[in-house]
Amino acid sequence: MTNTASRGRRRAPTRIERAAGRAAALQKPRVILALLLLLALTSVMLLDGYLRAEVGGDQRVRTGAASGEVPDDVLDGGPILTFRSGRATTVSVPDRTIALTFDDGPNPTWTPQVLRILREYDVPATFFLVGSMVSRYPGIVEDMVQQGDEVGIHTFTHVDLSYQSPARVRREMTQTQLALAGAAGITTTLFRAPYSSETDAIDDYSWPVYKELGEDGYTSVFVDTDSDDWKRPGVSKIVKWATPKAGKGASVLFHDAGGERSQTIEALPKYIEKMKAAGYTFTTISGVLQKQNAAARGTTTASGTTAASGTTGTTGGSPGTPGEQPDGLPDGTGGTGDRLQAAHREATGVTLYEGKALIAAVTLAEWTVPTLSVGLMIVGVAVMGRFGMMLLLARRHHRRRNKRRFSWGPTITRPVSVIVPAYNEKECIANTLESLAKSTHPIEVIVVDDGSTDDTSEIARAAATSLGMTNVRVIRQENAGKPAALNNGVRSASHDIVVMMDGDTVFEPEAVHHLVQPFANPQVGAVAGNAKVGNRDTIIGAWQHIEYVMGFNLDRRMYDLLRCMPTIPGAIGAFRRDAVLEVGGMSDDTLAEDTDITIAMHRAGRQVVYQEHARAWTEAPGSLKQLWSQRYRWSYGTMQALWKHRGSLTDKGPSGRFGRVGMPLVVLFQIVTPVFAPLIDVFTVYSMIFIDFRASLLAWLAVLGVQLGCAAYAFRLDREKYRYLLMMPLQQLAYRQMMYLVLIHSCITALTGGRLRWQKLKRTGEVGTPAGASR
Repeated sequence: MTNTASRGRRRAPTRIERAAGRAAALQKPRVILALLLLLALTSVMLLDGYLRAEVGGDQRVRTGAASGEVPDDVLDGGPILTFRSGRATTVSVPDRTIALTFDDGPNPTWTPQVLRILREYDVPATFFLVGSMVSRYPGIVEDMVQQGDEVGIHTFTHVDLSYQSPARVRREMTQTQLALAGAAGITTTLFRAPYSSETDAIDDYSWPVYKELGEDGYTSVFVDTDSDDWKRPGVSKIVKWATPKAGKGASVLFHDAGGERSQTIEALPKYIEKMKAAGYTFTTISGVLQKQNAAARGTTTASGTTAASGTTGTTGGSPGTPGEQPDGLPDGTGGTGDRLQAAHREATGVTLYEGKALIAAVTLAEWTVPTLSVGLMIVGVAVMGRFGMMLLLARRHHRRRNKRRFSWGPTITRPVSVIVPAYNEKECIANTLESLAKSTHPIEVIVVDDGSTDDTSEIARAAATSLGMTNVRVIRQENAGKPAALNNGVRSASHDIVVMMDGDTVFEPEAVHHLVQPFANPQVGAVAGNAKVGNRDTIIGAWQHIEYVMGFNLDRRMYDLLRCMPTIPGAIGAFRRDAVLEVGGMSDDTLAEDTDITIAMHRAGRQVVYQEHARAWTEAPGSLKQLWSQRYRWSYGTMQALWKHRGSLTDKGPSGRFGRVGMPLVVLFQIVTPVFAPLIDVFTVYSMIFIDFRASLLAWLAVLGVQLGCAAYAFRLDREKYRYLLMMPLQQLAYRQMMYLVLIHSCITALTGGRLRWQKLKRTGEVGTPAGASR
């Protein structure tokens, strides 16, 4: 018979296929968002490091270079260098005039004190500012400009420009201009190179930089009288060294940042009073240039020449326009009133908005990085505390449970029901039943086929027949999800204790017997078994093996003693049947039905314990895609379960104990810590590259050593071979980053209200009987 319908139209997708399609459509944007979040945080760190000269910093300072290419008139000229009409021209400060300058600011401690002194004495000054400091403390710069002081550029990261490429020089200038635009709404034509002094110190390496900047319209400012206050020689020497000789004018250098400046603050009032008493006046660099221009105009009118007292000139550079601004910044001679000095230009348009964006980004970095640092410190202490607590409690748990006299009560020998929910488990179901056939404890087996589209139920029946198992029932139901399959099994169970396992899991012969013994204690409502990774001989399998032994089973020992076990693994767990029915059965409200039912047990007043000797072997995901899918479901489901049972925070009794002990531990160690863990790695890599490689590497190795110690102890308790721990360093570098992305993906899903159905991972059936499992 020909199927004409299949040729005429496409089959409508099933409900499961539609749900899977919606989940797949939502997954990619969430993953991208998680990656973007990590990228944004990394960018913020790099920006903060750049501001502090940790990233891209260059501490080289050139000394002793030749100056044969520098014009003699420049070497012997005044402290102000311009390139008007393409001619290198130096300008000297007029007699009995002081151009008071400050370098390296702004600083939140010292610059406001300097500004206060200048305001009290009505003295203007020129501040040569470091762009990174401007972007960090924009309010100080705004106050400075509003007060009528003048600002110039001292590069963005305080580097010796003679060592830098032309692109780096331009970037240092442009970024500082943007910082000034964002902070005070202005740009400037003044520049002072870091580590510069008098013009006679210009050498053949720095001269091309000054020429290039001069062609861009910058005026370079040097020093002819240095207070050397950075040496902290004492107040009297600072005042003495800053005093010009024989009534001459001077460009005088002080510092308002770059170190401890209390002597500068104390010397400055004394210096101002001394200079005023000697008949000196104070002005800015622009004030000096205006006086020179006025004198030049006066001389031109009188004699028809352009010579000016106090200036010398040489030919150099290329034609340029006086006052021309670099990188297309607007030209002009003022703009917004008296507050603008002649060297200032009002920032407008793109420059203004880019400047404000830079200030905003720096502000974000200034808040984010310290906050992250404190958060990471807290998380680090919490993680180390967790390791210590796990080791202590795991050791106590092992000793208590393995004492010869330890007993749960009378040995349980009565039959129990084993429920195996299965969905498309044709590769594994026969191995699962074969392992149950070897059980040393009397059992009935209920296989609940949840609408499989393969031959799961037929294979299960055939396997039971070939194994001679008369205690196996196979129940088929329409696809409704794993919780519904488990509930069907619980309702169909003949015995008061039900053991739940996954369809891809195999039990050791003694597993069921060990698993049900804690029910001899009438307070026990559920028991968690010891799930192990069977396919551990691949890299991904080895990573999960380490995680299962250390991250799950060592945790369960701790949670057991604290009486707040959060999860009974779906691979191997046991419940009192009446306890399951009492809490309403397995809920489909969350993706983590195992966590949901475990918390429900606590809230019902039941005790949940861990039985380390009940071992099951499960097939872990064999690819990164499958691992992502599984851990996403676990992570998201755990969040759902915690939110669902948030009322336990205020409950009394066992429920309140879980809410106030177990829930915070789960949130801290399964949500918060994994989110911050990759940032710890990013900080470590950042520190290795930009700060101190040796110290950072040793710190990382020390933390890895602690983790290896904990893992080794966990392997010892579970009698596992240590050779798998060789994969742990790589696990920390790669696996943890993936778990971070999974967790962020889960958080985004939780916030957006996404929902997924029971996901089926691709199985190979390579985990056979326990005896054949690779140890």
